[in-house]
Amino acid sequence: MSEINVVPYIDVMLVLLVIFMATAPLLTQGVVVDLPNAPSEPVSDMDDDPLVVSMRKDGAIFVNLGIQDADDEGTRVTVYSLEDQAAKILRARPDVPVFVKADEALDYGAVVRVMTVLQKAGAQSVGLITDPPELPGA
Repeated sequence: MSEINVVPYIDVMLVLLVIFMATAPLLTQGVVVDLPNAPSEPVSDMDDDPLVVSMRKDGAIFVNLGIQDADDEGTRVTVYSLEDQAAKILRARPDVPVFVKADEALDYGAVVRVMTVLQKAGAQSVGLITDPPELPGA
């Protein structure tokens, strides 16, 4: 008999498939934010590690230095400690771009409060991260 028995390989493949299917949802982390849709320019790749402040629907605030690793939700802060955290980063790198990524269901006043705190910390300008609008027929 010169045929290869592939049944053990199929068994191993199915076990690996089950493992990957079970662990895939666990790998998607980060701050879940439902961004508003707005036509805007994409963030350039030249901005290596911008300061990104994420705000969830429940008002939780996270600070992340860098937008490349979207899975990393960053450090959770309060609106009171945000000024100290941002000031330290902006003193070390005064030219770092600052962005706010806020859930669209969040109160407008909470977003403005965070933007005001970032400007007090020394941010020259604060950008807002949005999702591109849905194209008709897409």
